[in-house]
Amino acid sequence: MTLSLISLLYKDIAELWLLLKKCTDEIMHQDIIPLYAADIQDQLKKQFAYLSGGRGGNGCPVITFPDYPAFSEIPEKEFQNVLTYLTSIPSLRDAGIGFILVIDRRQDKWTSVKASILRIAASFPGNLQLVLVLRPTGFFHRALSDIAFRFNKDELKMKVPIIMLGSVSELQGYIDKTQLTEDLGGTLDYCHTRWLSRRTAIEGFAQKVKQTAQILQSFGTELAETELPNDVQSTSSLLATHTEKKDKMKEDIRVAVEQGNDILGSITKPVTENPDYKLNQDQLDNQTTVERLLAQLHETETAFDEFWMKHQQKLEQCLHLRNFEQNFREVKAALDIVSERLSAFTDVGNSRSHVEHILKDLANFKEKSDETVTKAKMLASERDAFIQSNHYAVDSIIPKCSELHNLCDAFTTETERRRKLLNKSLELHDLLEKSMKWCDEGIYLLASQPVDKCQSQDGAESALQEIEKFLDTGAGNKIKELNKIYEEYAHILNEDLKEHVQKVFQKQESMEEMFQKRQVSLKKLAAKQTRPVQPVAPRPEAFVKSPCTSPGLQRENVSNSESSALRRVNYRKGKSEMTELHQSRGGSTMDDEENLAVLRQHVMNELIETERAYVEELLCVLEGYAAEMDNPLMAHLISPELQNKKDILFGNMEEIYHFHNRIFLRELETYVEYPELVGRCFLDQMEDFQIYEKYCQNKPRSESLWRQFSDSVFFQECQRKLDHKLSLDSYLLKPVQRITKYQLLLKEMLKYSKNCEGAEDLQEALTSILGILKAVNDSMHQIAITGYDGNLNELGKLLMQGSFNVWTDHKKGHTKVKDLARFKPMQRHLFLHEKAVLFCKKREENGEGYEKAPSYSYKHSLNMAAVGITENVKGDAKKFEIWYNAREEVYIVQAPTPEVKATWVNEIRKVLTSQLQACREASQHRTLEQTQSLPLPLSASSCASPSRNHIRNTKKMEEKKADLTSLEGCGTTVAPKYPEKGKGWAKPSHSLDASEENDGWSSAEEALNSSDAEEEGGGGAGEMKLTPGKYTVVTDYDKGVSEEFTVKSGDLVQLIREGEDGLWFVKNLSSGREGWIPANNLLMLIGNSKSAQSLSSSESGTASSNLSTSSSCSDSCNVSSTSFSDIKG
Repeated sequence: MTLSLISLLYKDIAELWLLLKKCTDEIMHQDIIPLYAADIQDQLKKQFAYLSGGRGGNGCPVITFPDYPAFSEIPEKEFQNVLTYLTSIPSLRDAGIGFILVIDRRQDKWTSVKASILRIAASFPGNLQLVLVLRPTGFFHRALSDIAFRFNKDELKMKVPIIMLGSVSELQGYIDKTQLTEDLGGTLDYCHTRWLSRRTAIEGFAQKVKQTAQILQSFGTELAETELPNDVQSTSSLLATHTEKKDKMKEDIRVAVEQGNDILGSITKPVTENPDYKLNQDQLDNQTTVERLLAQLHETETAFDEFWMKHQQKLEQCLHLRNFEQNFREVKAALDIVSERLSAFTDVGNSRSHVEHILKDLANFKEKSDETVTKAKMLASERDAFIQSNHYAVDSIIPKCSELHNLCDAFTTETERRRKLLNKSLELHDLLEKSMKWCDEGIYLLASQPVDKCQSQDGAESALQEIEKFLDTGAGNKIKELNKIYEEYAHILNEDLKEHVQKVFQKQESMEEMFQKRQVSLKKLAAKQTRPVQPVAPRPEAFVKSPCTSPGLQRENVSNSESSALRRVNYRKGKSEMTELHQSRGGSTMDDEENLAVLRQHVMNELIETERAYVEELLCVLEGYAAEMDNPLMAHLISPELQNKKDILFGNMEEIYHFHNRIFLRELETYVEYPELVGRCFLDQMEDFQIYEKYCQNKPRSESLWRQFSDSVFFQECQRKLDHKLSLDSYLLKPVQRITKYQLLLKEMLKYSKNCEGAEDLQEALTSILGILKAVNDSMHQIAITGYDGNLNELGKLLMQGSFNVWTDHKKGHTKVKDLARFKPMQRHLFLHEKAVLFCKKREENGEGYEKAPSYSYKHSLNMAAVGITENVKGDAKKFEIWYNAREEVYIVQAPTPEVKATWVNEIRKVLTSQLQACREASQHRTLEQTQSLPLPLSASSCASPSRNHIRNTKKMEEKKADLTSLEGCGTTVAPKYPEKGKGWAKPSHSLDASEENDGWSSAEEALNSSDAEEEGGGGAGEMKLTPGKYTVVTDYDKGVSEEFTVKSGDLVQLIREGEDGLWFVKNLSSGREGWIPANNLLMLIGNSKSAQSLSSSESGTASSNLSTSSSCSDSCNVSSTSFSDIKG
C-alpha cells in the first residue's frame, strides 16, 4: 500500500512537471529580437528615422526620415542598428508586405538628398514597397533636383520606385492624412519620447517574462530531482528553503504581472479617457503583445502552483513522518528511562516515615512520568491521522503506535503494583509502630508507678488495675502471631524487615514478661499484710550509676570496666535487670530513677545517631553535588545559566558541615555517658547555631534555582552516581529539618531529667534553641520587606514581628480624615528593632514553596528614641498605643490575643528602659568629665566646695544607675534629629506631657521637677548661669554649622542678650559675625569658661534653678552630634 501511494504521488508530480516545462518552453522559444530599444536608446533618441505607426493603403508600415542636418555624419553602425530595429518591430505579416519610406528633405540640398537616398538604399534591411521623397523647397534646389533626378535616375535606381514630391499635399495623395504625423501635415498623434519609453517598457516586460519562465523551469527541475531527507532537521530545512524560493518566485511573477498591467494600461489609456479615440496599428500590436505575454505568464503560474502543491504535500508528509520517527525514538527512550527508574523502587522501607517518603517519591515520580506517558499516548493516537491523510508510510507507522500503547500499559500496571506493595509495607510498619508505641507506653507506665505508694495494699491494687487496664489495650496494638505476619506479608519481607519484625516481637515479649513480674510483685503486696514492708533495702553503688550525678562524681563511684559494661547493656536487657533488681529489693525507690536513666540514654543515643547520619548526608551532598559543579569532566552537563550558581544553590552548607563534623558531634559524643548534662553542650555552642539563619535566608533563592533546573542532566547524573533515591532538593532541606529537630530532642530529654543536675541547662538550651528558631523565622519575614530605602542592619537586632490592626490618630491633618481613620483599621505587619519600629503592609504572593511566602511593603517607621507606649486602652484588652512626638502621632495597635499584646508591650518596655539606662550612663559620664575639667577657683573658700559636691554628685549618680526599674513617667524630651519619617527614620519629638497617660513609657528621662534630676544636675559645681559677657569657646563645632555663623575652639564670643525660647544673641568677636544660639548648645560651646563678669559661689549655687532644664537623655546621649541647624542669624 505504501509503495503504491508513493508511486502514485511521484506520477502526479511528473505529469505536472511536464506541463510546467511545456509552458516555459513556449515562452523561451519565442522569436528573439536581435536588438532592444534599451541597447540603442541613445541612437534612437537622435530621431533621424522613426516608425510613427502610420500605414499605407495596403497596410504597409511607414518609416519616416525627417529633416536631419547631420544625416551624413551618422556612423554607419548606428545607422544600421536603427534601421534594423525599426524594421523588426512590425509583425512578420506587415513587414512581409514591405515598408513605405518617407524622406523629408524640404530644407536640404540636392546633393544631400542624393546621398541620403543612396545610403538608405544601400543599408535598408527590409522589403521596400515605396519611397517617397519630399524634395527641397528652394527654387534653385527644386529645379536642380528635377534636372539631376532625370539624369541620375539610373544611378538612383532601387528595387522599388522613387517618387519625388514637391509638397506635403502631394504626399497625402499616397498616404492618408490620418496616417501621417503633424510635421508632414497629418493628424497622427506621435511623440518620439513616449514611443521610445513604451518600447523600452514592453521589451523589458518581455525579457522579465522570459527570465521568470527560465527561473521557474530551473526551480521545477530542482524540485523534481530532490530526494527526501532522512531526518527532521534536514526535511524541515529543505521544506523551508523550497518554500522560501517558491515565495520568491511568486513575488517575481506578481511583480511581472503588475508591470505588464501597467504597460497595458498606459497603451489603452487614450481609449479609456476618450472612447472615440482609435489606436493606430503599432499601438494595437503593442497591446496584443502585452496581453499575450500576460496570458503566458498566468498559464505558467497556474502550472507552477499545481506542481508546487504536490511537491509541498510530499515534503510535508515526509516531515510528518520524520517528526513521528524522532518523537517515537525520544518517547520510547523516555519510557525506557522511567521504566528503569520504576524498577529501582524495590525498597519497601525500614520505618513508617521511610515508607511514606518512598510513597511520596513514587507519587512524585508518577506525576512527573505522567507527562511522558501522556506524550506517548498522544503520539500513538496519531495513527488515525496518518491513515486519514493517506500517508505513504502508514504501514510502518501502525506497528510503532501499537508498541507505544503496550509500553504505556505495562508502565501503568507496574506502577500500580509497586504502590500496592508499599501500601502493604505501610500497613506492616503501622502495626510494628503500634506495637513499639505500646511497648514504650508500657515501659513508661512501669517507670512512672511510684514505688512508695505501691507498698500499701490500696496502692498495690491500684497499680495492678493500671497494669491490667493497659494490658487490655494490647489487643489492637500488639503482634499476636509471628507466623501469620510472615505469611501475610511474605511478598514484602526482606531480611532487614524480617529482622525488624523479630526485634519488635522480642521487645513485646520482653515487655510482657516485665509486666508479668511486676504483677507477681504487686499481687504479693496487695495481699493482706500484718505489718508494712520497709522499701529501703541498700543498693550496691558499683552496679548501677545514679542518673543525676555529675561526670566527676560518676567517675569516682563507678569503675571504668563496670561503666563500660553498663553502656553495652541494651534496652531490653537493662529493663529486665531493673525489674529483677526491683523484685529482689522489695520495690526500691531507685527503680524509677533507673527507668528514667534508660529513657534518657535512649534519647541520647537517638541524638548522636541522627547527628552522625546528618553529618554524613551533608558530606555526601557537598562531595556528590557541590564539588561536581567544579569538576571539568562534568562541565558539559551544566547549563550556562546554572554555572557559577553554587553559592546560591547550597548556601553556607559547607560551613554548617564543618561546625557539626569538627565541633558539635565530637562534643556530643563526650556526653554519651551523661545524657542529662547534654544541655551544657548546646549552650557552649549556641552562638555557632546562628549560621542556620544565613542558610534559611538563602533557602528561597535556592529553591527557586532548583525548580528552574531540577530536570538538569547534571543533577540526574549526580543522583545516579550517589545511588540516591531522593533528589537533591530533599537533602537541601536537611539543615532546616535538623535545626527544628533539636528542640524536640531537648524537650524529650528534659522530660526525663527534671530532678537531675543538668535540668536547668537543658531548660536554658531548649529556650535558646527556640530563640534561634524564632530569630530564623523573623529573619525570613525581614528579608521579605520591600521599599525600604535604608539599611535594615542599621536598625539593630530584630526583636519581634507580627500582624496587627492599626488605627492612627494624629494632631495634624483634617478632622474628618482623623475621625474616619478611627473606625477603619489598617492591616499592618510590625517589625520591632532595637532602634526603630517599622510599619509594613503584608502582600500575599502566588507560587509554590518559598515563592508563596508573603512580602511586606514598607510604609513608615518610628525612631525608638522618640517613642512612648500606653499599655492599656479602654474597652479592649488586646489594644495598646505607640505614640510619637508628644502624642502628635498616636498609633492604636490591636494584637490578635492579649498574650501577644503583653509580649510586645514587655519587649518595647525593655527597649525603652535599655535606652534610658544608656542615656543616663552617658549623661553621668559627661558630667563627671566636665567636673574634673573645671579650672582652679579664685579663692580658697570656693576651692573645697566643688570637690565635696563632685564626690556627692558622683555617689548620687552611681546610686541612680541601679534605680531604673522604678520609672513610671516621662518628662519633656528633646530627641536628636534623624531623617524624616518615611525615609528610614522619624522626626524628633520636642515635648511630652506625662500627665496625659499614667501608664505611658518613653526613653526620655524626666528632667523637670524631678528629685533625681536635681541630684544629678542641680546644685553641683559643674553647672553655671548664663549671663551677658565675654566667653572663650572650648570646643570646635563644624558639623551642621551654618555659613553665616561659625565658632571654633579658642574663639572669643560675647553673649549680648537673652531672647525668647531659650535663645541667646551671640557675637563672635574673632570673626565679627552674629547669630542666635540655643542655650543648651551655648552651654556646651563655652563649657566652664568664665566671662569678664565671673560667677560667684552664690551664683553657682543657684544656677540650676535659673537654667532651662528641657534637655533630655537623648541630648546627653548624642551630645557629640548636636546640630546647629536651629541657629538663627
